[in-house]
Amino acid sequence: MVPISRRDLLASLLVLPTVLRADNDWVPLFDGHTLNGWTAGESKNSFRVREGQIAADGPRSHLFYTGKVRNADFKNFELKADVLARPGANSGIYFHTKLQSGWPEKGFEVQINNTQPGDANYRERKKTGSLYGVRNVYKALVNDNEWFELHVLVRGKQAQVWLNGVLLVDYVEPDPPVTASDAPGRVLDRGTFALQCHDPNSKVLFRNILVRPLPDDLPTPSAERPVVDDVYRELLRLSAGNFPVVDYHVHLKGGLTLEDALRESRRLGIQYGVAVNCGLGFTVTNDAAAEEYLRNMKGQPVFVAMQGEGREWVKLFSKETIAKFDYAFTDAMTFTDDNGKRLRLWIEDEVGEIKDQQRFMDMCVDRILGVLNHEPIDIYVNPTFLPKVIAPEYDRLWTPERIARVIDAAKRNDVAVEINNTYRIPSAAFIKAAKQAGIKFSFGTNNTDRKLGRIEYCLEMVKQCGLTWQDIFVPRPEGEKPVQRR
Repeated sequence: MVPISRRDLLASLLVLPTVLRADNDWVPLFDGHTLNGWTAGESKNSFRVREGQIAADGPRSHLFYTGKVRNADFKNFELKADVLARPGANSGIYFHTKLQSGWPEKGFEVQINNTQPGDANYRERKKTGSLYGVRNVYKALVNDNEWFELHVLVRGKQAQVWLNGVLLVDYVEPDPPVTASDAPGRVLDRGTFALQCHDPNSKVLFRNILVRPLPDDLPTPSAERPVVDDVYRELLRLSAGNFPVVDYHVHLKGGLTLEDALRESRRLGIQYGVAVNCGLGFTVTNDAAAEEYLRNMKGQPVFVAMQGEGREWVKLFSKETIAKFDYAFTDAMTFTDDNGKRLRLWIEDEVGEIKDQQRFMDMCVDRILGVLNHEPIDIYVNPTFLPKVIAPEYDRLWTPERIARVIDAAKRNDVAVEINNTYRIPSAAFIKAAKQAGIKFSFGTNNTDRKLGRIEYCLEMVKQCGLTWQDIFVPRPEGEKPVQRR
């Protein structure tokens, strides 16, 4: 019997969790000691084994599984891996791919990216857990320097992704498959797995890489295959093109539950920002209620927003509490008119007859400027809304001068403008002028019931106004929110 050294004993203990987890029909793809069964497509030096982990650290390269398990050919399977990303890392786990050099042209990538900043030319919007370019997650749900588990399940034409046990992706491939123009190989088929080393500044660790092969003849669990129409194709195009495909203005009302919203988000590939109404006469009127709402939403795969109601909301909440939300927004649909009457513009009886439309418009613009200049918001929503009695005169009343005044205030205060799917506002003329001024835009529904739609008007305006991914709003990081800057 060959004696074992203390050093070798310690090394064996470091990889013991991998062995213990490989029970039942789960099979380890990494032995914890070597890269046996793995082949680098480019730089071999980008992958090393350190303390029972695969370290991706070096020039761009991909490490493909080429071992004996199923001869490295998987159709239906479950895959689990523990991952740790260092600050600024960008990486991924590929499936249904094949050994090659360069960026894998075949298969899908499950994204790993919590805080990767990108550069002036390209800022990656897709976060950890995304099915890259197909079903994206735009909010970082795990922290750098902390281990997390990615879990992928493929059965037939369905691919699901979990992050720390939370289902983020539930993609069902159309029949026939539809892919982005620059990614024809993103088709559920069969192939092997790969780990990505994105660049020398990206450092990621992998451990406990386990697979559970499933029978090739498993059917797709869901009988509902998506209907491919122009909206489906445009959502896919934007998802592949780095647009943040997020509806930032969703309310849990009219019977819509959070689980309903999450299910719809996974089905459509649109992430949601769920907003709570905060102000006088609403359920959330102070810091304590707002903090309770935040606790209840903690860990959910949605953005969490504060919608300020009325002009009093800024006095009801502290800067510290407002800053804990991913973003804050409001509109100018509630205000006190020149005669001291409180108006809610969507309620016809409160608005009444408008005898002098021009004077009324001047007052509305004045109130909008007050919101943009003095309220600590990220997004101005329901923009250019007009009461029903004068809404047919929208193009005449929203003159270039009035549009310019609103855009100037939004730009000066670094406030994004919502493209609202329900009201179909603002107009293309407004959006084109705002884009020229460098304004950012968000997509929003502002639903009053369970129906969320597919941000159809937003997609229409993207094409008509020539919006790019750089024009679309993303929530600001801690320390850079409006309430913290004013």
